[in-house]
Amino acid sequence: MRAFVAIDMPDPVRTALEDLQDHVPVGRLTDPDQMHLTLAFLGEQPDDLIQAAHEALTGIRFPPFEMQLAGLGTFGNREPTVLWAGIKDPAQVKALHDKVLPALHGAGLPLERKRFRPHVTLARFDRSGPDEHEKLARFLTRWQSFPCPPFLVDGFGLWRSTLRKAGAIHDELARYSLA
Repeated sequence: MRAFVAIDMPDPVRTALEDLQDHVPVGRLTDPDQMHLTLAFLGEQPDDLIQAAHEALTGIRFPPFEMQLAGLGTFGNREPTVLWAGIKDPAQVKALHDKVLPALHGAGLPLERKRFRPHVTLARFDRSGPDEHEKLARFLTRWQSFPCPPFLVDGFGLWRSTLRKAGAIHDELARYSLA
């Protein structure tokens, strides 16, 4: 099973992001129903390790916190591959991430250590040329301060990701409350 741990976006945030996507001039837009902030990507794992991950995540204790999306950026060096919305103050979400990784490691899932850049993916890009790059640059300049309401993060989930040609489908397998 292909799985990940993530914070789901509440409806008002999805609506704000969908409104923002209306102005994205290039790329394949992320389905707003699939938008989330990944805390850890587990990749393809056997069912017993997914169960072990679930048991480990159940033990995480962390207080609820307020989060707000702010700022836009892209991944990819010369060729943008992903358009994303960032986090206004990522300290709390990074601290939660720092609880999730050791819990998963203790469950037998030694995940690749990468720099954690909390974000919500808005669009993906195939190869693009100078015209698309210019349109994207204008979009980034114009919408850098997009409106998005703050929200309370009171939990996170373990998700299954099913790949399809039209894009991945994500199903929440378990939810963990913050308290």
